Amino acid sequence: MSAETPVEVRGLVKRYDGLVAVDRVDLTVDPGDVFGYLGPNGAGKTTSLRMMLGLITPDEGTVRVFGRDPQASVDALEGVAGFVEAPRFYPYLNARTNLELCAALDGLGAGRREIDEVLDTVELRDRARDRVGGFSHGMRQRLGIAGALLRRPRLLVLDEPATGLDPGGMRDMRQLIRNLAATGMTVLLSSHLLAEVEELCNRVAIVRRGRVVYEGTLADLRATAGTRYRLRTTDDSRAQAVCQAQPGIESPTLTAGLGISFQAASERAVAELSMALTEAGALIIEMAATHASLEDLFFALTEGAAGEGAAGERATGGGPSTSDVAVAP
Repeated sequence: MSAETPVEVRGLVKRYDGLVAVDRVDLTVDPGDVFGYLGPNGAGKTTSLRMMLGLITPDEGTVRVFGRDPQASVDALEGVAGFVEAPRFYPYLNARTNLELCAALDGLGAGRREIDEVLDTVELRDRARDRVGGFSHGMRQRLGIAGALLRRPRLLVLDEPATGLDPGGMRDMRQLIRNLAATGMTVLLSSHLLAEVEELCNRVAIVRRGRVVYEGTLADLRATAGTRYRLRTTDDSRAQAVCQAQPGIESPTLTAGLGISFQAASERAVAELSMALTEAGALIIEMAATHASLEDLFFALTEGAAGEGAAGERATGGGPSTSDVAVAP
């Protein structure tokens, strides 16, 4: 396992009273990734993160963070920061004092300049002297990231950072993560919010009932679904019959008022269909390629028979709940 690889997990298992919360998880987070760990609530994401950070002990499997085992020593978390579930602060103290206490606890010796820098990064400097008890949920999430940034981490771990935020807060959180990733920081982000993952992440792992059913790029995931086409003509009933008879055209489906959708074996098959439609007198009004959305692919992998099959053969390309701030000296 490489000392330069931020996270390498192999065969990770965690059981609670006979329930398998994490089931032989393998995943790799490469340097510079914004890696989305995506799955429904209760799929085992938070439990996996806790094991990656040494907060709970796996029943089976190995974790390496920059080549080191977080179960063996807290020193393995050097260069790692973030939070699991939600950051916690003293509500009766102001933001600056809370960050000073975080830095002192971590042995960082951060001064006013360093604290000002991280408050600027999360856009909270103008609220530095306000009590945290009066902060919104989104402001507390950003303050948690500020506390993590005091460590100047190479790897930032965030568990559901946008959950519970209003649309403005979600937009601000996404922009903050983009800004951090632009500096070269590796981000491991767990989420069940598909739009968040689609906008932020270059690679994902999708987990279902504790099992990874896909790991790879979003582009490769979409490629597994193939390309469908949407077709409208001057005579859709006749066009459907042409599609059914045409080589290389698969699963033509006619929906009243919407036209026909179909899959094609190749672009050449689509070109030949165009000619066949014209010869049959079904003139094309519209024909366009459409791609499966992340939502379509996510539900195919995590629900129903498709999800069961994917879990049985992985696509290629939780336990007790307490909040922890995952920082180490």
